Amino acid sequence: MAAAGRILRLAADPWVGFSTLVLVAWASLFAAASELARFSGMAALGPGMSGFAPITGALADLAVLCGQHAPSGLVTTIAMWCLMWVAMMAPTALPLLRTYRHMAAGSGGRIPRAGFHALLAGYLVVWALFSAGAGAAQHLLAAAGAVTDTGVSAAPWLTTGLLAAAGLYQFSALKHACLSRCRSPMAFFLSSWRPGARGALAMGLRHGADCVGCCWALMALAFVGGTMNLAWMGVAMVLMIVEKLPIGRRLTAPLGAVLIAAAGFVAASDPLLH
Repeated sequence: MAAAGRILRLAADPWVGFSTLVLVAWASLFAAASELARFSGMAALGPGMSGFAPITGALADLAVLCGQHAPSGLVTTIAMWCLMWVAMMAPTALPLLRTYRHMAAGSGGRIPRAGFHALLAGYLVVWALFSAGAGAAQHLLAAAGAVTDTGVSAAPWLTTGLLAAAGLYQFSALKHACLSRCRSPMAFFLSSWRPGARGALAMGLRHGADCVGCCWALMALAFVGGTMNLAWMGVAMVLMIVEKLPIGRRLTAPLGAVLIAAAGFVAASDPLLH
């Protein structure tokens, strides 16, 4: 009974649920990449994916045994984007969630436990809306032949435009305003505090909007690296986590310069863009 009680308490811990959500998202992405690799080949998923061949190969064999097949369609595309942002963006919310928990611990119990879940739910809702838009955009671009079936840009003009837009956005006032709020969760709560679970939901929605404001352009680069490219996802996740930390002030401008230079290189390499 004691062991069962400890298991139940562990399962009820918000951090356990949060960690499980992220792990499930990554595992689902690995499984989906495995299925796509069976039909399109590992190289079609984007650069750097060859290193995942042993893992995705084993998952693909498991999928065959389970009778799964590679899905397609708008709903599935949006679902893949939802998995991608949960895997990549939920970890960047750790400072926000940790600060909220610390404030709850020092509040004498005035903040309900449901507040943590409401805060996270608000954050997730905003990114879910972004995912719906991104999934719809991928569906339209694929229909126009601008991206492949695995979400990799097939048009130099699209690659150049996305790289240039992401690079220029690194220097924008909106980017810096959103980053300043994301980098200081305590300041965010002190200026935007709302009591109760409903207030936590509102704060989650607002912070989610700031997070999208920080990262939407970098997330759009999924069309350059490949929307099912696990290597790109890992690198982008680390970059966005670091950028939201105080030390990230040293990263924003150099990253923008690199992206603009990459856009120039792609444009110079394609005679149709001259």
